[in-house]
Amino acid sequence: MTETPVTTPEKDSPEKNQIEALCAAKGMRMTEQRRTIARVLAASDDHPDVEELYRRCVKVDDRISISTVYRTVRLFEDAGIIERHDFREGRARYETSPEAHHDHLINLRTGEVIEFQSEEIERLQAEVARKLGYRLVDHRLELYAVPLKDDKSEH
Repeated sequence: MTETPVTTPEKDSPEKNQIEALCAAKGMRMTEQRRTIARVLAASDDHPDVEELYRRCVKVDDRISISTVYRTVRLFEDAGIIERHDFREGRARYETSPEAHHDHLINLRTGEVIEFQSEEIERLQAEVARKLGYRLVDHRLELYAVPLKDDKSEH
């Protein structure tokens, strides 16, 4: 099975303004604080929660409040611009709604989230749905794992 890590855009790439462009396309009013939140989120290589997003935004504009970040994240989520993930940590984490489908592997030791794509998994999921009498229209796959080198059960 071959998994391909999903690459994230470089900080200076045109893709970094994807959230702002999606907001404009949806006719959303963009205040300077919303722009800052959009830029910080778009530049994130991880899946930050609201508190982490707030910490990063305050470094750019110390006038941004945590409630503004919460409201803006909810607005972006409701508009389908970002996706919410609950990776069993008791806190929601966010990412830009991807153009290409990908799945997630979550390292239970560190909380690191690894994005990957696997054509074999995609085919298998469609086949399972078909065998059960369905046509797969969407799915979300999250694998929870520990590194093999840390796995005590192998000894």
